[in-house]
Amino acid sequence: MKTFLLAIAALALARVSGAADLRTSFANPPADCRIMMRWWWFGPAVAKPEIARELRVMQAAGIGGVEIQPVYPVALDNPAAGFKNSPYLSGEFLDALAFAARTAKQLGMRVDITLGSGWPYGGPRTPVTQAAGRLRVERSAILPALENGETLLANFPNKQLFFIAGRTGQQVKRASVGAEGFVLDHYDRSAIESHLAQVGERLLSAFGATPPYAVFSDSLEVYGSDWTGDLLREFKRRRGYDLTPHLPELVNDAPESRAIRHDWGKTLTELAEDRYLTPIAAWAHRHHTRFRSQTYGEPPVILSSNALVDLSEGEAGPRWRTFNTSRWAASANHLYGRNITSTETWTWLHAPSFRATPLDMKAEADLHFIEGVNQLIGHGWPYSPPQAGEPGWRFYAAAAFNEHNPWFQVMPEITRYLQRVSFLMRQGKPVNDIAIYLPTDDAWAAFTPGKTSVNKRLETLVSPALISQILNAGYNFDYIDDRALAKTDLPYRVLILPGVERMPLETLKRLEEFTHRGGIVIETLRKPALAPGFLGAQSETPQIVELETRLHARFAASEQQLGNVLREALPPDLLVSPAVAASIGFAHRKVASADLYFVVNTSNTPVGTISRFRTAGTSAELWDPFTGRTEEAYDASVLRLAPYESRVIVFSNDPPRPLKQTPAPQAASTLDLSTNWTVTFNGLPQPVQMTQLHSWTEDAATRFYSGRAIYRKSVDIPADLAGKTLLLDFGEGERVQPVSGGEAAGMRALLESPVRESALVYVNGQLAGSVWHPPYRVNLTKWMHSGLNELRIEVANLAINEMAGHALPGYKLLNQRYGVRFVPQGFENFHALPAGILGHLQLLATQ
Repeated sequence: MKTFLLAIAALALARVSGAADLRTSFANPPADCRIMMRWWWFGPAVAKPEIARELRVMQAAGIGGVEIQPVYPVALDNPAAGFKNSPYLSGEFLDALAFAARTAKQLGMRVDITLGSGWPYGGPRTPVTQAAGRLRVERSAILPALENGETLLANFPNKQLFFIAGRTGQQVKRASVGAEGFVLDHYDRSAIESHLAQVGERLLSAFGATPPYAVFSDSLEVYGSDWTGDLLREFKRRRGYDLTPHLPELVNDAPESRAIRHDWGKTLTELAEDRYLTPIAAWAHRHHTRFRSQTYGEPPVILSSNALVDLSEGEAGPRWRTFNTSRWAASANHLYGRNITSTETWTWLHAPSFRATPLDMKAEADLHFIEGVNQLIGHGWPYSPPQAGEPGWRFYAAAAFNEHNPWFQVMPEITRYLQRVSFLMRQGKPVNDIAIYLPTDDAWAAFTPGKTSVNKRLETLVSPALISQILNAGYNFDYIDDRALAKTDLPYRVLILPGVERMPLETLKRLEEFTHRGGIVIETLRKPALAPGFLGAQSETPQIVELETRLHARFAASEQQLGNVLREALPPDLLVSPAVAASIGFAHRKVASADLYFVVNTSNTPVGTISRFRTAGTSAELWDPFTGRTEEAYDASVLRLAPYESRVIVFSNDPPRPLKQTPAPQAASTLDLSTNWTVTFNGLPQPVQMTQLHSWTEDAATRFYSGRAIYRKSVDIPADLAGKTLLLDFGEGERVQPVSGGEAAGMRALLESPVRESALVYVNGQLAGSVWHPPYRVNLTKWMHSGLNELRIEVANLAINEMAGHALPGYKLLNQRYGVRFVPQGFENFHALPAGILGHLQLLATQ
């Protein structure tokens, strides 16, 4: 199966190996680069007509597939209305799943399926004996009462410590009807195999002879699970000594405590790999599908654990300048030769549901791209039947991207943009000069009972200050760990050791070989001085200390010095002015014929800077990811980007051409268009005569209106403007201040559009363009002529306004029937938001 997957990937790359083919495919990217959507089935209460309708809407909007995720109910059964929540894995549910799979296949769409309902895996078929385990530590003079299924491991009377093997009791989160129950023990292979047999097999039976593209495991959120029934035996077999007499070191700070904790954490990681990831991947391959996994969280998997799955996935949100799991997944794929990295995208985008804008979508997606992501899994698409009304059902804590959003009219443009960039970010190989060594051994050593996530520990060990120094200096980077370092062909020029204390002897030997081959090692804060583990610290630490003295490493005593040390080591890949460096992000891909740069202004202010790209190419081109058009001659040294604007710059070895300079802004004659519009709203008996453009919320009749409105106006173009470029300009937008107290959990673009939230512009009946991202302009030159022209602008806002005009749904009876399975988030101080064309609309005429 893996050989087959690699062959397919090689064929996909071969299709676009030439520069001409690359341009053609960029203009019309392949369908497998389309975004996907997590499709929430609430209840599950789904009907075939609505399933088919929603799939058709998605397909027409440029969405290439779905990940089906059955979750909690949002409505009670209603026999009179024919409404029913079908229990998970029931015949009715499996019949609906089979229908969805067949319909998606007919539409050419991909289907993935979560191997469970909600997350993490578990449910009613998981007995307490296979439920997630934990180590309970009690400080007491007498034996504490043992709960159901608990076992006394050890008693230390002189320390008044009892160690008890038990269960976390965690229930599956957001479970659908009939899927409630314990989260299973991810260190217990029998629990995994039982789940696959009782849940996985039934799910795949619905797909018949055409299996899903992939089966999916969501982020590992098995909170507090740090034990399993045979851990003591496995620990002794794997680490070479008995953990029992050392159990107090897991909760005390004795000299050897961190070494013991390290060995305990490493054992947990190995058990999760051997008993969770490996058997699921093997099961998926036997069923002719792939294993897509968010391989981070608890249990404490590591970066190289991603080598055990077929499709590695991350999740980042706005945190591109901190340690996050998107770059973690992308780095693993770069290291292990896999070309596709997906992310759960827009998880917390601009709460509450239906508040997110098209610009919000783009702004976050661009951050994923510059971290190495090239497949977006949108979070998400709420299934919503007609009887749910407007704007329909919604997930409790995520954006909703279905057509119940009035601005959905520009969704095909958004998805086409994302498809083009996803395609480009799959070409060739990444050019990341730097690898940050992940101090996994230090992370294990910092474990304590109930807190055993490697990536959470790394958020502290790999600081935002260190990452910002690398990015601001003009480089992109990957992460790397010990297991990946054992590979012979490291594709990096610099390895950074971020304040590492513990390091395996074999890793240090590899670093010495790396420097002998011309590689550069930079140590920050301190030098490695300990061998990891209890036995290793005793036997190998002297060799670590001795070998470290021979390592020709450069040293940065503080993280603030790192940028200068890097620039002395090698030229930056993309150098910009220090004043704007914190706003600019980029990804660089290398193909045989060209260097591809995707450059992003991640801020809400315009950026202008002189840039220097490190490339051997002699010809530069500008590729437009919105239209697919390319310009042959472009001066890439002058970089001007509007807020949240992105740009594709391609350097090739084509014969040099004279480069035209980026045109400087020119004075323009203007025609004021901000008055005297006729505006038609659905549902209002008469058009509104809008003397001055203003928000719909300023008028009582449209204060809580959500939907589309059609603006009409005749525009007289003087003859002296013939031959000039005519731009319809909506304004610059309003900058928004970030939330005080630091970065919020979710992403939002800190810029409010002058047209809320999208507009389609027609001139004399012809679609001239759309407006939903900066710069808020449409070129009308092709469609306008001297004399009278009919201008029509179809503007759509958010669903929020209609919601604000009604009481929000109550869930008291639902919670009494099923228990509290969700709490809607972000609806505090709910109110209608500005809508329509707000700015000083004008027509600009330039030479």
